Amino acid sequence: MHAKFGTRSKKPTAGTGRIQSAVIPPGRASPQTTFQRDIGQLDRAVNDLRRRAPDFSAASPLLLWQRAMLCLVLALLTAGLVLFEDFGLLLWSVTIAVPFFMITALRLAALWRSFGRRKRRPHPGWLDRRYDDRLPTFSILIPLYREVAVVRDLVGAMGQLDYPGDKIEFLFITEADDHATRDVLLSCGLRYNMRVITVPPGKPKTKPRALNYALQDARGALVAVYDAEDQPDRDQLRLAALAFVRGGPRLACVQARLAVSNPDDSFLSRQFSLEYAALFRGLLPALDYLGLPIPLGGTSNHFRRDVLLKCGGWDPFNVTEDADLGIRLARLGYGVSVINSQTMEEAPVTWRVWRGQRTRWIKGWMQTYLVHMRRPSRLWRDLGVRRFLGFQVTISAMLISMLVHPWFYVLVGWELARNGRILPESEALLWLFGINLVAGYSSAALLIAVTSARAKLSGLLLSITCLPVYWLAISFAAYRAALDLVVRPFFWEKTVHGVQRRPAGMRSR
Repeated sequence: MHAKFGTRSKKPTAGTGRIQSAVIPPGRASPQTTFQRDIGQLDRAVNDLRRRAPDFSAASPLLLWQRAMLCLVLALLTAGLVLFEDFGLLLWSVTIAVPFFMITALRLAALWRSFGRRKRRPHPGWLDRRYDDRLPTFSILIPLYREVAVVRDLVGAMGQLDYPGDKIEFLFITEADDHATRDVLLSCGLRYNMRVITVPPGKPKTKPRALNYALQDARGALVAVYDAEDQPDRDQLRLAALAFVRGGPRLACVQARLAVSNPDDSFLSRQFSLEYAALFRGLLPALDYLGLPIPLGGTSNHFRRDVLLKCGGWDPFNVTEDADLGIRLARLGYGVSVINSQTMEEAPVTWRVWRGQRTRWIKGWMQTYLVHMRRPSRLWRDLGVRRFLGFQVTISAMLISMLVHPWFYVLVGWELARNGRILPESEALLWLFGINLVAGYSSAALLIAVTSARAKLSGLLLSITCLPVYWLAISFAAYRAALDLVVRPFFWEKTVHGVQRRPAGMRSR
């Protein structure tokens, strides 16, 4: 595996040193829509990673020992519950409690970090326009599929980014069958540095496949990814470029903070807003501070293009390609950091849209865990002890907690129906349930309260009381994701944007 990508080393490898600052040659005055592409380019977009390093690709099937282990664990837990009665109940209860305690510990670390010294935005002097000629070139990749409702706002938001026009290019990536989105794009009066790229038909029809295809046309030294509904801070690209200069050649990616632009649209959008505040203002900065692997968010990622190419780009068969890429970068010895810049995006408003998006995310996290745990000893060597354990907490414990959370209520209901008690008579189980319940909900509520207050979402704090309901919804999506992983592992469940648009003129700060 490493023979293909290059081994980790203390010294930077060739091509990862100084960031290029040359001017991107201007495109034609009118945007070009390309309908025919070289077959080799499409083939590389789909198959490059699994050919170079099949252990890193979700296209490769599970190893025999992984399938056997999954079946064995389920069989042992089920047999223990049925055959050993009280002991089986204790076994199940410990299984439920352990991942929750791990997640609680991570939340407490994030809470402690949130009271520490936060990253400040650089002094304006660091972003002096007199030195624009030294800025690196940027390629902005924006994958689109059936996004007619948001395209015009998107083009306007990209046009307001504060970066020299001759050092930036925008690649709007469309699918061959999406004529409507392409027609609206071409009617928007695109600037000279904006291009439309059309991905030929093929499978899997996923966002990472489109990104890999367009990456081969990108000419910038740095590459950023935005989604269709994104509204980034105007100076985000400048801050990202500065972070790379300060971070050195081993810094491969910087992640901007995501926030929700429509928190008041529905119950789900309110919960989503609180969840994003805790994740991007609490958990990810804590992982960055602790030096643990960071599963990237799906947008507002900024990469060194040479490192991105060297590590194989995105996995077109992983439906949460961002989280997977963050772990892969860590395994190859590169760093990921979080910058103090914000991108506003739209939260799902309806149950159908939220359910589809969350199912896809969780399915991708399952793919990511199974891929990187194919050879645990190699993962241990790649990450080291501390980061290996961090990976288990951020991915494994999170997934297990989603799947086992409803069983807490099932066990309580079983005790109530069988013995007329809400909690079991066993003192050990009583303490286990009580501590788990208090620690899990209180740590989550405290982290959400602190991060939401800093995000100026104090009006939503009453929604914290609905966490149990929201967590049960996440568990439903987790079981749906597990089924989806078996039935249609590479299916990309499209998230519909523009369901409810924010008022005109409402911009990110």
